[in-house]
Amino acid sequence: MTDVLTQPRPIRLKGRSFLALALTPELPFEDWLARLDDLAARSAGFFLRRPVVLDVQDLDIDRTQLRELVGQLGARNVRIMGIEGARPSLLAADLPPAMSDGRPASDFEAPVADEAGDGTDAADAVESADLSSTTLAGPTPAKAAPSMIVTQPVRSGQSLFFPEGDVTVVGSVASGAEIVAGGSIHIYGTLRGRAMAGTTGNASARIFCRKLEAELIAIDGFYKTAEDMAPDLRGKAVQIWLEGDAIKVETFG
Repeated sequence: MTDVLTQPRPIRLKGRSFLALALTPELPFEDWLARLDDLAARSAGFFLRRPVVLDVQDLDIDRTQLRELVGQLGARNVRIMGIEGARPSLLAADLPPAMSDGRPASDFEAPVADEAGDGTDAADAVESADLSSTTLAGPTPAKAAPSMIVTQPVRSGQSLFFPEGDVTVVGSVASGAEIVAGGSIHIYGTLRGRAMAGTTGNASARIFCRKLEAELIAIDGFYKTAEDMAPDLRGKAVQIWLEGDAIKVETFG
């Protein structure tokens, strides 16, 4: 019995998939960080408690520049959990570990209003690192698109991620809360927080809400912040969709 009790127990290791924000910085870093600061100022808490991967695939930089960039992001409370696309010579023990095989999804970028004020393109990406794969032989029957129904209000500080399909909230989304969906978003109350639809590259996704008071809306990586929205739309029941590279908003009734 003593031998059984003193034998070391094996450590269990499990594969999991997590949704993370992948930042794709651009040179010069000073200008890119200024745009990042603008996003943080216009959408408070955007990076709070959010896992972030740094994608440096196409950057011609050295280890010192990478280390300084990670430090600059850390000073902004953007914690880097891993680095993707880095040459082995760039990495070191004091830097986040290398990551690979992320599954591309939709794009995100610090929002900068275009000349027409219709929306904002995006160059950073949300990615999901999937540790499992399935091979199917032959045709498979069509399945109904998955959806999630939330029957309670989404409170400030809460983040709801559902990249598989549509999200319906039977209630309101508070300021500081966030809904991220691969499909469309339906909110049968007031949208005060952030709503990001079509985050897996679905440009046909839409956002519907009974009362628009949003901090940020996005479809397939194109953004509008509260400052970009027409004042006469606030407080109205609206639908939001993507037309080309422009976000369109229309009231009901």
